[in-house]
Amino acid sequence: MKKGKVVYSDTWNGFDGQDHFHIASVTKSIISLLIGIAVDKKLMNLDQKILEFYPDYQMKRGEKTIQQITIRHLLTMTAPYKFKSEPWTKVCSSPDWSKTVLDLMGGRRGITGEFKYTTLGIQVLSDLISKVSGISTIEFANAVLFSPLGIKPRIAYTVKNKEEYIDFITSKEPKKSVWFCESNGNVTAGFGLCMSSLEMAKIGQMCLEKGVYQNQRIISANWIKEMTSSSVQCGERFGFMNYGYLWWIIDPQNNIFAAIGDGGNVIYINPVKEFIVTVTSTFKPAVFDRIQFIQEHIEPMM
Repeated sequence: MKKGKVVYSDTWNGFDGQDHFHIASVTKSIISLLIGIAVDKKLMNLDQKILEFYPDYQMKRGEKTIQQITIRHLLTMTAPYKFKSEPWTKVCSSPDWSKTVLDLMGGRRGITGEFKYTTLGIQVLSDLISKVSGISTIEFANAVLFSPLGIKPRIAYTVKNKEEYIDFITSKEPKKSVWFCESNGNVTAGFGLCMSSLEMAKIGQMCLEKGVYQNQRIISANWIKEMTSSSVQCGERFGFMNYGYLWWIIDPQNNIFAAIGDGGNVIYINPVKEFIVTVTSTFKPAVFDRIQFIQEHIEPMM
């Protein structure tokens, strides 16, 4: 999209432009927008400690670090965890993912400010949105973000077993307008949202216009600026990119930023040239060339 208008659109392999796909970690960036709206509504602030929302939580003996973890730490992926690799089976088989994730937060090293990318570790953010809004996170998203953008409501999607879960992630078939949920109905924060590329383009256009879509203010310009400002620099594994609040900062000088998900799902936003590029894709692990492709082949045409 260039200056709010679709200038190019195409599909391959028998798919349709209205088809929905699992956009993987682009979900994280949508959660950031929802947190921003909650902040705008003064339902929370980023320096609140996570445990303020869990007064009955029983800490492990000797654990002190978790007491210091804030919402900001989760948004910037600087919260410390006790695991080296994410314990998918342990979390996904538990009746309450957020409670299980809390048990994995903290550790002896304390808060170091080190970037630690996690998908399961930010599940608490979805729970917090529900806690402060008084409705489910998916209802909140439908009301304050999707509906104002003209995006049809998402429907909660749960699975009964491991096989259905794997099928949701790896199936090449188009998805419905759903959002993956844990068994208690809480939507996943790190993955699981299904959207079309045109729907993602609306998200991108709203971000490009600093929180406004078709003359309607959806989120504050202040949040968009803060969300897309560099909070931490990542290491070699992530191409030394900068990270904002669950958004990747591609070019800090020109404020080019992106939501990036596994399989090559992308919302790429260039405010200087006033264009966005969105890509949806079926699952294929370790696709890392989407941003390079956009910069080398699409951006010059704009």
